[in-house]
Amino acid sequence: MQQEDLAYERKLRPIWESIEIGNYKKALQDVEKMLKKKPTLQCARALKAWAYQRLGRTEDSAPLIAALEQEQPIEATTLHALTLCYKEMQRLDKICTLFSNAVRQVPGSEELLSQLFIAYMRIDDFKALQTVALQLYKLRQRNSYYFWAVMSVVLQALRGPDAANPQKAQLLLALAQRMVDKFIAENKLEGAQEAQLYLQILQEQHKYGEAYEFLQGALCQKLYPGAPVYLRIDLLKQLNKWGELNRLLKELLLQEQDRWDYYQDYINSTFELIKAGDKPDGADYTVEMCHEFLCDIIEAQPKKFRGPYLARLELNRRMVELQYAEDQLFGKMSDMLAEYFELFADKPCCALDMKLFLEFVKPASERRALATKLMNGLGLSSATLPASKEQMQRHICTLQIARYSGAHAIVSEELLHAIYTSLSLHYEHGYNAYGQGLLVTDMGPSDAYALLAAQIMYERAWRMQRSGPAIEALCLLNHLLANSVNNFHGKLLVLQLYHRLGLTQPAQTAYEALDIKHIQLDSLGYLHCAQLANAGFPALAKATYERTMYFFLNDNDANSEAPKALYNFGTFSKLVEIVDFRSRLAHSFHFMLVTVETLLLMVVSSGGTLAQLLAAYRQTRRKPHEDRIRWDKLHDNRDLTIFVCWDPPGDADEVGAAAATTDGQPTNNGTCEGPDAVPCVSKPVGATLEERRVRLQKLSYEQDYDLLRLRSGLSRMLFSLVELYLSRTTVECTVAQAVRDEWVEAVANIRSKQHTPISGRYLVNLLPSRLHLYLSLPYERVFTHLADFVLDLWKGHSVERLAEAAETCCGDITAVFEMMKGAIETYHQSQDLLWHWKMTHELVNGCIEMISLMVFVLAVCYDKYLHAPAPQTQPTTGKKGKKGQSTTDSSSGGPAGATSNVTGSDTTSGTTPTIVPERERLALVTKVLRELKQRINEMDLVLASWKPPVVEESLTSAIERMSLNPKYASTIQMTIAENALTEVRELRKLLKDKLKLMSKAI
Repeated sequence: MQQEDLAYERKLRPIWESIEIGNYKKALQDVEKMLKKKPTLQCARALKAWAYQRLGRTEDSAPLIAALEQEQPIEATTLHALTLCYKEMQRLDKICTLFSNAVRQVPGSEELLSQLFIAYMRIDDFKALQTVALQLYKLRQRNSYYFWAVMSVVLQALRGPDAANPQKAQLLLALAQRMVDKFIAENKLEGAQEAQLYLQILQEQHKYGEAYEFLQGALCQKLYPGAPVYLRIDLLKQLNKWGELNRLLKELLLQEQDRWDYYQDYINSTFELIKAGDKPDGADYTVEMCHEFLCDIIEAQPKKFRGPYLARLELNRRMVELQYAEDQLFGKMSDMLAEYFELFADKPCCALDMKLFLEFVKPASERRALATKLMNGLGLSSATLPASKEQMQRHICTLQIARYSGAHAIVSEELLHAIYTSLSLHYEHGYNAYGQGLLVTDMGPSDAYALLAAQIMYERAWRMQRSGPAIEALCLLNHLLANSVNNFHGKLLVLQLYHRLGLTQPAQTAYEALDIKHIQLDSLGYLHCAQLANAGFPALAKATYERTMYFFLNDNDANSEAPKALYNFGTFSKLVEIVDFRSRLAHSFHFMLVTVETLLLMVVSSGGTLAQLLAAYRQTRRKPHEDRIRWDKLHDNRDLTIFVCWDPPGDADEVGAAAATTDGQPTNNGTCEGPDAVPCVSKPVGATLEERRVRLQKLSYEQDYDLLRLRSGLSRMLFSLVELYLSRTTVECTVAQAVRDEWVEAVANIRSKQHTPISGRYLVNLLPSRLHLYLSLPYERVFTHLADFVLDLWKGHSVERLAEAAETCCGDITAVFEMMKGAIETYHQSQDLLWHWKMTHELVNGCIEMISLMVFVLAVCYDKYLHAPAPQTQPTTGKKGKKGQSTTDSSSGGPAGATSNVTGSDTTSGTTPTIVPERERLALVTKVLRELKQRINEMDLVLASWKPPVVEESLTSAIERMSLNPKYASTIQMTIAENALTEVRELRKLLKDKLKLMSKAI
């Protein structure tokens, strides 16, 4: 028998290979041949189910999988094949059941127990992990199995269901400690990771004294001799042993003189000693001693390091913050910054370093005076160019500091243009003199001139409310990218500029040039994906969303396997991080928004018949009207540090929502780590760069959170109406009514917050949330009336009420058309068509989306009423079905075959409510659809008259004056025209597709 099994295993191997390389049809052919010879072969049936899964034929694979589940297989290859099937189905919990049944049949199998452990690990069932790990340890006395159990207890305390209960969490951590204490007492502790886990357990219980004692003890020194020094530093901080920490950091700084993190902790420990009044031996417990130590490092260092100089600035900053008297300071902040500039201005990081301290030079006029002083010290004038690469870098540094100090905010538009022209010429000179012969991956030394010039020119465009300066900025950035093809800062600015102007097609090209991959699709995807939902290019948006969704769905599978390696190698210290990372990714706000927009886009962009659209609808992995978003776990994973911002902080108009209410806002607001180079917002008095960054992220996330509420609620309401007519049950009617009420309540709540858009003054500011677009359009009115009409149709109580609801929907359709028509007419009357293109095209796309969604819902209603069986002409006996519901069609409040949903009827008196016949309901739906047809045809005519924006001819001469190739102006001119014409063509095709969808009704 064993030889026979081996023979079958050899025959199955080609089937495995066929599926793995994507040849599913051949795999099915081969497996069918094998099943003819041996129909009961479990592995063959599992492979057949897997092949069906890969082909998308889930209805064929389901019976095969169900039959195998009943048989409870134990053979390894069958279990592996079924595991792959469950992964395809996104049912990782089924894998646990599969191996749990196998273990029950073969209780002494270490391999099966290990696989069961991995299965529970994938779904983060930490309690089950502990049980299985102890079973493994009982079966085989290995330290690794025992510490699997310990780590599982720790994870229960930190990330399990009991983590929210402090008492239970502490009990679990105490249990984990006792488990390790037992091993220590028995002298069984073996590895560094085991010692590190014990330290982690003690720290999580706030037993810092015990942790420090263990870290310094002989056992830890033996097992974990390479323990990083930050463990000791962190424990000393928690124990408030500032003197010992101060001495330790002084030793470390004498060895590593450029460690900025050590300097920060050293200075902080000095101020803590001052606060406590302690004067320990060997420690620096006054600011004078601290300053003297820093000066000694500066004087003794063999080469010029930035670290100690930055530490002096930080020491002075802390003293200013703590309101030390001026005579106690170690110098005027502006003078110290000027000294730092003299030393390090030839380094690209100098301006970023100085930016951390510039806000402590007060008032703002003194900051501008400092920038002027630095500029004058260079010996350059508007007519002279830098004589060396180092002088050029110093010049760039002064320009960046000048802008951050607000020098550009107080000058006229004409002077801004003069600054832009000067920077463009400096860039060209720097590229020709110092930017030749670089590697393709290198950024040019003068690129910063062009980046700053583009931001200045966009600000001028915003002030003038004209597109010309923005086009000039695009020309310069394209020239920059032709010279430095991998300058991602330039690519980001190009992407922002195109989105600021509402040019979706070139923005897509810029996004693709960034080559965003893997986790960046989550952290940086917001830069582009957030603008695509109403961008007028449904096919383009669909492809981008699918790529993003593919990453989330497939990376989630990959990440579910990551803890496996950590457990196998005993790397327990990273397990909590991995669990948190998986959670952040699985509950990513960007993922949820893209998911919702993909569902809506499926309807809006559909170009086939209703049957084809419903087939796509049914292929969604779950019922689209169900709310699967874990609102309490949503995480904002956006990286807002990607842009380097030199715009001045503190402008009052940057975020008008400074005092916006936060009632009802999300409580779980994620933040991104990284250097503070972010869009600037109006700052409260004393707010630091980091505080402003966090505040900006909070404000924008609150608006986008409400955007997700709005869009998710809309999709759920519409799909619940569709589901009502597809399933025809009273349960779905109740669900649809409840979802409709939730939508109305959510919109009212969002409107009450009075969100204010983020200002568009600066190029690197976040783009305004699409929430404001949807609130400006009649989404609430249109879809609330639509839901009421569809629900009343289902109930069919009153002809008058239904007729009134139909008239209301017709009026809404007309209002949407008039709004779209008025927007395009206003656009045509504007002096600068390109500057007004974005606002107009977003509004037009919003109107078309409303019409498209209405068509889908009403087409489903029409189809169901059209194919409803004729009502019975003879009275029936009223035969009862389940739960006493009548099975007769004539008393049904919904379509034929639906169970009764008559509300408000007097069942005790024996009276029967009047039900509107199916034919009359069909006529009312037809009436609304005909109104839609008429307005869609009128929309098509309006779109045909929509003029594309043009670039002024005078720009070409302006480009030539800057010594740039005029091809950039002509290329951008063609790009803008092509974008507009393509968008209009796409929208007109979309409207024709809607007419095709309604073809049966009209």
